[in-house]
Amino acid sequence: MLEYKVQARRIDANGSVATCKQAELVIDTALAGRADAFNPAELFLASIAACMLKGIERVTPMLKFDLRGVEVSLHATRQDAPPRIISVDYILTVDSDESDQRLELLHTNVRKYGTIFNTVAEAAGLSGKLIRKA
Repeated sequence: MLEYKVQARRIDANGSVATCKQAELVIDTALAGRADAFNPAELFLASIAACMLKGIERVTPMLKFDLRGVEVSLHATRQDAPPRIISVDYILTVDSDESDQRLELLHTNVRKYGTIFNTVAEAAGLSGKLIRKA
């Protein structure tokens, strides 16, 4: 069983910092918000995107899948009372000459084997599609 550890601490009223391994990430915890850092909801979406991208990095060598690039766009909807994310939609854009069937195989693997993806899919409405870059 894998375990993960992140530490976060308040710097001041304008922000905080999260650390893990040798990485440091400034996070937006200011009441007024700040443009140079991710807020908690944006970190949540970024973690889903990172999970999808890491999953692609993991399966492309096994599938001998040829790709030039991948982009993930995510959109979340938040309800006010109680405050929570009620849905997340994504578009996974793949730049590849692989067949439509192979693209669907890639998408299936992303949906099936992503730790964060599966966690969010169970907790909130997570839906999306994979498209080929035009």
